Formats: sequence, structure tokens, C-alpha cells
Amino acid sequence: MTSKLDSLRQLTTIVADTGDINAIRTLQPQDATTNPSLLLKAAEQAEYTHLLDQAIAASRGSHDPLTDACDHFAVALGGEIIRLVPGRVSTEVDARLSFDRAATLDKARKLIEGYERAGITRDRVLIKIAATWEGIQAAAELEREQIQCNLTLLFSFAQARACADAGVHLISPFVGRIYDWYCKRDGRDWQGLEDPGVQSVARIYRYYKQHLYETVVMGASFRNIGQIEALAGCDRLTISPALLQQLAAEAGHVQRSSGLLGEVDSREVLDEQAFRWQHNDDAMATEKLAEGIRAFAVDQQKLEQLLAARMRASSAA
Repeated sequence: MTSKLDSLRQLTTIVADTGDINAIRTLQPQDATTNPSLLLKAAEQAEYTHLLDQAIAASRGSHDPLTDACDHFAVALGGEIIRLVPGRVSTEVDARLSFDRAATLDKARKLIEGYERAGITRDRVLIKIAATWEGIQAAAELEREQIQCNLTLLFSFAQARACADAGVHLISPFVGRIYDWYCKRDGRDWQGLEDPGVQSVARIYRYYKQHLYETVVMGASFRNIGQIEALAGCDRLTISPALLQQLAAEAGHVQRSSGLLGEVDSREVLDEQAFRWQHNDDAMATEKLAEGIRAFAVDQQKLEQLLAARMRASSAA
């Protein structure tokens, strides 16, 4: 009997939201996404220690070996993932650069150069950048250099509008974190198309399709399979291994979501002032974007601490 996962694959491109090689090997997604939290989780597992050691060795002699080791590790893990997926891997720019356009550009180019030195062409990689105004403008420039981007931590319609007009390749609007915010504020749960996170992604999808934007909409950050089914038919969905396994274990037919059809917002091109005001006017989006950047920055620092300790141990040996 057909599983819900197999049925969903007929409607939507499935992306694994993980850096776990074994999970990717088992679930066989089209693409995979990583972030600082997933890189940290991978770095803490014994099976990836050889990648840490390779990253440390490759960074020796550089002017900033710790930062370089982090970049080498991200690229090394991405390279392992690329061997298992037919599509792309997303590798994220340091969240601490989210408000620095020039530094974001430098880091993105450095990551792509790392992949290319490893024999991996840039068409197999998406550079993941937080959807701040500065991040969106950096992505616009990178796209002109044929470095395609995945704009993440996207919560507001203003972010989605600006990303589309910047010509970014793909956005990752978050479902679960929006859901979490409204659950906490209102003290209630939502199901299906009433879910505020689902409604946010569906609204963006309709806007992009109606106004003929080429930017790919990839729903992200799911809390349950009901949210996933409510967005069946979206361009892509990036899903954790646990929820992918749940979908694979359940028999059934998934239908294209009716939420992807309906009312569409009129087109509006935002300048910086309009973007900042409209994003600021959305309390949920303002809070969740800042929270997400802080959380990724903390995990980036933890990864640096792990690598620094391993560097010291290596030097002492």
C-alpha cells in the first residue's frame, strides 16, 4: 500500500532537514538542508570526528584557523551529503553576520570556493542566509554571480516580498515557529488550514505563483504531519527525519492542499524603509527572526568551542 510519504512525493519535492548521513541514506530525499544547530549535532557524533580532524588539518597555518575549521567542516559535511542526494545541499552563513551585507558576501563566496576546491560545482549548493534586509541584498548580488541562495528564518510577508524582488532562488518560510508563537500567545492549538504557520506559507505561495515569481517556496520547521499535509503541493517541503519516518510509516493518499488556491495579495515592491516598517509591524516575525538568529549564533559558538578544544588536544598530542 502507498505510504503518505510516497504520495506526498508526487506533489512536492521532499528535502531532508538534517545533517545525519544515515537518515539521508535511508530516507532518500531530493535535497538536504543544514544549519548551525544541525552542524553542531553532527559534530558531537563519533562518526563525524574524522571530518572534524580533516577540517582542523585544512585550517592549519591560516590567519583565523578556528573560523576556517568551521567553514571546512560545513563544506566537508555538505560534501558527504551531496554524495547521497541527487539535488542540492544548503549550507548556512554564520548567523552573526546577518546584519552585515559585505561580510555575508565574503562568507558565501568562501563557502562556494571551498566546495569548488572539493570538486563540487556551485549548482549543487545553496547558500543559506537569514532573511534580514542586509541578507536579502547580499543574496541579490550573489544570485547575479550564479551563487544561488536559500533565504531562511523567514516569518513575515515583507520578507517574502523582498526576497522575490531580489530574485533569490529559494526561500524557507517557517511553519512550526509561527505556530509556536501563536499557540503561546493565544493559548490554543490549530489544525490544518487554520494553522497560522500553514496560512503564512500558503499566502506566500499564492503570491509568488500569481505574480509569476520564479523563487521556489520551501516550507520548513514542521511540528506535525498535519502541517505537512496542509501544504502538500507547495514547491518543496524540508522535513525532519522523525516526521519523514512517520509519513513513511503511515499508509494513505495525500491530496494537493486547497489552501494553495484562493485570494492573492496585490504586488508591492518594497524599498528598505517600507520593508523595515512592515516587518517591524509584525510582532511575531520580529520576535522569531531575532530569536532564530540568536539561537543559531549560540550553536555556532558551541561548534567553535568544540573545534577549539579538539585543536588544543591535537596540538598537545
